Amino acid sequence: MSVDGKVLALSGGVGGAKLALGLYRTLPRDALMIVANTGDDFEHLGLAICPDLDTLLYTLSDKANLELGWGRRDETWTFMDALEKLGGETWFRLGDGDLATHVERTRRLAAGERLSAIMDDFRRRLGIAARILPMSDDKVRTRLDTDRGRLDFQDYFVRLRCEPIVRRIEFAGADAARPQACVVAALADPALRAVVICPSNPFISIDPILVVPGVRDALRACRAPVVAVSPIIGGKAVKGPTAKMMGELGLPVDAAAVARYYRDFLDIYIADEADRGAVAGLDLPITLAPTLMVTPEDRENLARIVLAAADRVR
Repeated sequence: MSVDGKVLALSGGVGGAKLALGLYRTLPRDALMIVANTGDDFEHLGLAICPDLDTLLYTLSDKANLELGWGRRDETWTFMDALEKLGGETWFRLGDGDLATHVERTRRLAAGERLSAIMDDFRRRLGIAARILPMSDDKVRTRLDTDRGRLDFQDYFVRLRCEPIVRRIEFAGADAARPQACVVAALADPALRAVVICPSNPFISIDPILVVPGVRDALRACRAPVVAVSPIIGGKAVKGPTAKMMGELGLPVDAAAVARYYRDFLDIYIADEADRGAVAGLDLPITLAPTLMVTPEDRENLARIVLAAADRVR
């Protein structure tokens, strides 16, 4: 696959998907390849659930539920209401339209199709020109050691609402997982324009991608500029448990700590203007910019800033 002028992005869910959408709307339609975290995936009610992949799928097809921050817009809840009356598990909400995605994916996985092929078909059917790829077709599952014991990621994130204190994070199955061959090839292609680490949680959204054997080494060897956007603004996370986790894992809760976390492969760091002092001592090129993405224009403006920073280094 030719990647001439293409951009490869690494992304988790909501925060990463915002920048991914900005890149998608800024670049030529087929110039973006997005590698999604699948450490959050799990089996629930007999279904294969892929939260970050689906967030990207709905966001780039303009079907995302912006009010909830997850799932599909204009969703109905007949299934969940009926399930609750039967005494079923309802802590992980599945809307009726969203349910169709999970049912069809589960059916095709059981028939022997690869997750990457299924998602490629889904994004085409929803009119998305960008490629959306799971980090691996092999199962990798994020598990957390906490003050309430060892938890699967969705138990921690949704059922317990990130309340437990995180002591350690591990990625079950990562050692045996294989990266997508087209992603490794893209990272090795000298015509690749840039690699973008979206402003997702470094520990539970980006790390699962990086621990797949060969990915981190390919990033280190990549000739294209690797640009990361800080998920921390003014010492706080915009959404989710990033700042809470940093404190619990013994890291400073600031934008500089995230840059240092990626330092072995990072070429450029995009931090918010509010963090000018926090990143002043970093030994790598810094671009200060408004990184809070509230409107569609915010997403596209930040995407243009990221690409311009990469082009200057390239």
